[in-house]
Amino acid sequence: MDNRFTDIIKLINQSRTNAIRAVNAELINLYWNIGDYISKKIEQSEWGDSVVSELAKYIQQNEPEIKGFSDKNIWRMKQFYETYKDFPKLSPLLREIGWSHNLAIFSRCKTTEEREFYLKLSKQESYSFRELDRQISASLFERTLIGNTKLSTVLRESKSDLSNTFRDSYIFEFLNLAEPHNESDLQRGLVSQIKNFILELGKDFLFIGEEYKLQVGNSDFYIDLLFYHRGLQCLVAFEFKADKFKPDHLGQLNFYLEALDRDVKKPNENPSIGVLLCKDKDNEVVEYALSRSLPSTMVSEYKTQMPDKKLLQQKLHELFKIEIDQ
Repeated sequence: MDNRFTDIIKLINQSRTNAIRAVNAELINLYWNIGDYISKKIEQSEWGDSVVSELAKYIQQNEPEIKGFSDKNIWRMKQFYETYKDFPKLSPLLREIGWSHNLAIFSRCKTTEEREFYLKLSKQESYSFRELDRQISASLFERTLIGNTKLSTVLRESKSDLSNTFRDSYIFEFLNLAEPHNESDLQRGLVSQIKNFILELGKDFLFIGEEYKLQVGNSDFYIDLLFYHRGLQCLVAFEFKADKFKPDHLGQLNFYLEALDRDVKKPNENPSIGVLLCKDKDNEVVEYALSRSLPSTMVSEYKTQMPDKKLLQQKLHELFKIEIDQ
């Protein structure tokens, strides 16, 4: 392309993006206003519940070219309004994402905190509907809160901006891994489906390479997977263990972090972070092992099946109850 005109192309694309956003915001406004109108009419006993079906038929008969106003969708507009009417701070977020995204969030999430989490994340990560649906199914909200609660005290204090970045467990159901499997099977699967892996990690992660070579003295060492995190501005090393966590697993990872910081990290970047992904772990053993290790190391589990959402919610409730009691 002629470089003289690239700025014009950028202006055109930005204008298109702005136009799409404006149309979407106006559509959400319309659905909100319809939901508001119907909700108040029914609440004031001016209309009965059957009015929604009557309205849908009226629109179909008199304005057949107008789509998207079936009785089910009109009921959803009413539910949409009633879900958020008492939470004005969320109103701007509703207009930043599409109707299908909004529908998934307000119909599938049980609490205001969970809805706010997915609203913010959908905007921040520019999720497609399929990606958002997968994250809700994978209980990302619960796993993120549990992960933040379980981050080691040293790590939380040294890196306050890690909130919502790393989790206590990761879900790799998209790999369809057979049992038993080893570290190489896991690594090859994640590399072959790197887009899904980054979706699970978060879109601020940029993939650098697999089996990343480090040369220390006369010896060569290889990091399973190496990423860069744009928000944290640091390298992130992932090491895999297809068995239960053992304290001696940390020695190798801490060695890699030291080598990255000495030989790979750029002066303007922050110290590297290491994530050890194990198939299983005892949290008390992890806490003991991390208490005297480098502060930029964490241990997480990986699962090859979607989690039980009710079980996660129960674990989350138990964790918060323990914190309150303390």
